[in-house]
Amino acid sequence: MVATIKAERLREMLSASAPMRTLDVRSPAEFATGHVPGAVNIPMEQVKSRMQDVPQGPLVLICEGGQRAEIVAGWLAAVHHVTVLEGGTRAWRNAGYPLVASAPCRWTLERQVRLIAGLVVLLGTVLSVLINAKWVYLAMFVGAGLTFAGLTNLCGMAAVLAKMPWNSEQNAKSALLRSPHPDCGP
Repeated sequence: MVATIKAERLREMLSASAPMRTLDVRSPAEFATGHVPGAVNIPMEQVKSRMQDVPQGPLVLICEGGQRAEIVAGWLAAVHHVTVLEGGTRAWRNAGYPLVASAPCRWTLERQVRLIAGLVVLLGTVLSVLINAKWVYLAMFVGAGLTFAGLTNLCGMAAVLAKMPWNSEQNAKSALLRSPHPDCGP
């Protein structure tokens, strides 16, 4: 069982300048949209290869809801004293504590891919039931694409979505100018 800490207690410890380090294991895009002040970002998938970058001393692990942080805690428990922020950044945000934001609130490419893929699979399935059974091939095509992306780490849908106007760097910069500290809700 991994030790946990509530957002209120973590804030008290950080305010008291206690020797506590925070490590956010979310993706860089998630981290940029809002993180606990002073947190260091090492994405979950990079932790094992970047062990030298993991801060020394007592460590609080943070992700959006706590699940990824618990997994990383299992990896680090043998060499670090680790605690997981209960409820993650979501709990911190819901408690009304400040977040440091360095990017506009926008969905990560991974989230956009999940939404679009889910909608296309749903559409293909519904159309195959209501209109013509051949529409099931649309759902199968998306499933094959996601399988390929999982095996190769190359995602055609993500590549296309990255080029969309709402994901352009220019739009990100102009959004930052309009809202330097966006409220990045769930």
